[in-house]
Amino acid sequence: MNILHIDSAITGDASVSRKLTADIVARLKAANPDATTTYRDLNKGVPAIDTAWFQAVRVAPESPTEAQQALIDVSDAYLKEVQDADVLVIGLPVYNFTLTAQLKNWLDQISRAGVSFRYTEAGPEGLLKGKRAIIAYAAAGTPFGSDLDHASGYLRHMLGFLGITDVTFVPADRLAFDRDAGLARAQEALEQIAA
Repeated sequence: MNILHIDSAITGDASVSRKLTADIVARLKAANPDATTTYRDLNKGVPAIDTAWFQAVRVAPESPTEAQQALIDVSDAYLKEVQDADVLVIGLPVYNFTLTAQLKNWLDQISRAGVSFRYTEAGPEGLLKGKRAIIAYAAAGTPFGSDLDHASGYLRHMLGFLGITDVTFVPADRLAFDRDAGLARAQEALEQIAA
């Protein structure tokens, strides 16, 4: 089993999503001692896509310039980590009712027509099939799955668009109102995950 462990919280050691992703990975590794883990902290920075990225990565010139190749290499590195993974463990802290900018940038980097998805006569088809995603959702005030939650549904949709449809959430929500209850809900969900 290859695990891709992704964090994106900006709150450092105080992060609930970081603690949850670590707990999820530990649970997976306890049940699968030979599992390997690749760790990616998106808080260290993920380049946003722009016109230069589009020209380099999506238009894909036959002879990219050095600057274009550097952009391609960054996107390829993110994508290869996902392609090589059997399980993605993703920290989803909710800021201002949605996912972090870093996590959105990462999704943009790995969403590559013809590589991670393709368009067919029947509609789009995700090409990253056969993977599982476990999402550690943490929010101070946004109830998981509510009309205010613009994070979990979007992430589930994007993963499904890329072919990852086996998605489980471990939600620690409403932490600002009752932290203990929110953490207890997350622990209960964590214990339901089949490692």
